[in-house]
This record gives sequence, C-alpha cells and structure tokens, in this order.
Amino acid sequence: MLLLRLAGLALTLVVALLFAVFVGDQGPWYFAWVIGTVMIILVSGAGAVLFDAQMDSSQDREV
Repeated sequence: MLLLRLAGLALTLVVALLFAVFVGDQGPWYFAWVIGTVMIILVSGAGAVLFDAQMDSSQDREV
C-alpha cells in the first residue's frame, strides 16, 4: 500500500513538473486559475451542505 501511495505521489510530481515546464511564464496565472476554481467549488459545496442542513432543521421544527 505504501508503494502504491509513493507511486501516485511520484506521478503527481512528474505531471506538475511537466505542466510547469510547458506553461512557462504563464504558470502563475494558471496556478491562480486552478486554485480559484477549486476554491469556488469547495465554497459552493459548503454552502449547499449548510443550506440542506438549514432546510432539515426548519422541517424538524414544523413537526
């Protein structure tokens, strides 16, 4: 299992290095774009979970 995890991390490192080489000077822009997209998805997901919990709570009070 440890070997499989290390192989996955090594593959991720190679992909990240190749990405950095190919984008060159545009790297910071692409990095900010990827991080921003991930953050928007996470914040939207958290908002949906909180909204669902709020709806469940309000339905419990009605009964």
